[in-house]
Amino acid sequence: MHIKEEAIERHTLAVIVDNEPGILARIAGLFTARGYNIESLTVTDISEDDLVSRITIVTSASPNVMEQIIAQLERLVPVHKVADLTALGPHVERELALVKVAGTGDHRIEALRLADVYRARVIDATIESFVFEVTGSSDKLDTFVNLMREVGLVDVARTGIVAISRGPKGT
Repeated sequence: MHIKEEAIERHTLAVIVDNEPGILARIAGLFTARGYNIESLTVTDISEDDLVSRITIVTSASPNVMEQIIAQLERLVPVHKVADLTALGPHVERELALVKVAGTGDHRIEALRLADVYRARVIDATIESFVFEVTGSSDKLDTFVNLMREVGLVDVARTGIVAISRGPKGT
C-alpha cells in the first residue's frame, strides 16, 4: 500500500487578538509544542484604543496540518479571528529590510547602481558605507541582499512579512 504525501505549502495567516501581555508567547508556544516552524512573525496594534493587535504569521505546512494550526489558534481565548490569507485568495505581502554595505570606488558605485534598480533608498551614508532601505516581496529582498554580498554587504535587518487581503473586505 502506498500512502500519498501531502504537499507542503507556504501560508500567510492574519491572527486578530486582544492586545495583552503573553499572547505572542502563547501563540509561539503553540507552534513550538507541535513542532511547527514560524518563518516570519510580525505584530502590531490595529485599534484606536490599543486593545486589539494583528499578528501576521508565515508558516509552511500540508493542508491537514494547516487546518490543525488554524483550529488550535482559534481555540486560544484572546484570539478573535484567524484568516488564512493564502487560502482566501489575492493578498498583498511586503517586507522591509535595512541593508548596510561598505565599500569604496567601483564597489560603492555598483552598490548605488543596484540600489537604484531595486528602488532602495539611501537612509544613511558615510565615506565608506551606506545603509539602504528596501521594501517589497521577500524574493526581491533576498535577491537584493545576495547582490549586495558581491559589493560589500556588512549587515542586514529585516522586519518580517506584513500582509493584507485585497479588495473591499477586512480580514
